[in-house]
Amino acid sequence: MEHRQATGHLLAMLTILIWGTTFISTKVLLQSFSPVEILFTRFLLGLAALFLACPRRLKGTTLRQEGTFALAGLCGVCLYYLLENIALTYTSASNVGVIASVAPFFTAVVAALFSRGQERLTLRFLLGFVVSILGIGLISFNGAQLELNPFGDLLTLVAALVWAFYGVFTKKIAGFGYSTVLTTRRVFCYGLAFMVPALFLFDARFEPARFADPVNLANLAYLGLGASALCFVTWNYAVKVLGPVRTSVYIYAMPVLTVLTSVLILHEPVTPLSVAGTLLALVGLVLSQREK
Repeated sequence: MEHRQATGHLLAMLTILIWGTTFISTKVLLQSFSPVEILFTRFLLGLAALFLACPRRLKGTTLRQEGTFALAGLCGVCLYYLLENIALTYTSASNVGVIASVAPFFTAVVAALFSRGQERLTLRFLLGFVVSILGIGLISFNGAQLELNPFGDLLTLVAALVWAFYGVFTKKIAGFGYSTVLTTRRVFCYGLAFMVPALFLFDARFEPARFADPVNLANLAYLGLGASALCFVTWNYAVKVLGPVRTSVYIYAMPVLTVLTSVLILHEPVTPLSVAGTLLALVGLVLSQREK
């Protein structure tokens, strides 16, 4: 059991390590693709990769189980990313970074409501949440002015709530006893199906020439194979082993990784605020993970 939990923690950290660096690839791709085009393409590539990795079919599912797969796909693949991308067109990235980081708190509340006493809100978790949010706030608003944009901020808050429900659905799916790769693949199928109307709503273009650019291909591969196919499998396994609340706490580390990536790759300066924010975010993560 301890070995499985250690594996769960390692996989959650690996997932956040990759997710925390995806903004670079997304930033590059936004020069040629719209947000919804990037989103649809990355999950389509992810789905193809999962089919290649495990070509056998998922058999014996019930109608109720398929409904859970569909809800997970709607929340974790379609709505969360669409809401966050739309929010970025109305509010600042700083606001989105801080508000999206309340996802672990929402996950804890939703899990406590639907887990029949198996998941509980603890004082240590709440203390870790407050410390991490303070740190993430220092990182996100470092050198930037706080500006409230009600519509965009509200969309980000809804996105964080949607991700909380995805965590609960993922935990429920883990109880079905199927392979994590097969269930993740089924969730991707539903998520892409729900995403199709958004392609028409946001005027997606069919221009194959954009995929001939090696830079675009490399970044799409990173998002599709790494951030989607690999990361959703590792994240879902971590939720299966650790539970949705303890796994979601690793979201606190994403702004920290963004800072490190910006310093190492984009050569952005290190400031006292970013250092203090990084330390607070990590302390909050450790506090939230400790059970005693």
